[in-house]
Amino acid sequence: MKRILAIFVLTAFTVVFVSCKKSNDGNGKTKTELLTQASWKFDKATASGFGDISSQLPSCKKDDIITFSSNNTGVVDEGATKCNAGDPQATNFNWNFLSNETVLHLSVVLFSGGSSDFNIVSLTETNLVLSQVMNVSPFGNTTVEVTFKH
Repeated sequence: MKRILAIFVLTAFTVVFVSCKKSNDGNGKTKTELLTQASWKFDKATASGFGDISSQLPSCKKDDIITFSSNNTGVVDEGATKCNAGDPQATNFNWNFLSNETVLHLSVVLFSGGSSDFNIVSLTETNLVLSQVMNVSPFGNTTVEVTFKH
């Protein structure tokens, strides 16, 4: 009887262990699937020690639309307002994950004073939160968290 119970427990444990899949938001989608399922638009920006700094970003950046494709390419559309009339309406870029999918690397810089590497704070069905150290006037070098939404 103990042998049958042990086999049953081992089988049940194996079924539970194999059926569990690690995911970021509980829905079973990979980070690539979450990132590429729809375009992203700026929602807000905060800086360590300063709070909401969304008003510090130019309006021409806040209306940009960022689209990631599953083939590791993407497009930044300038939206309705361009920062420079001579800039193209859309800029193509390449992207990839680094450091066990904790860093998002882009071949372009999205915000002046920043870099092309972002730490992924969170990535869900509806929100993408990225952070990086940026030189933000008048605050200087500070960690900025930028939230995008669908």
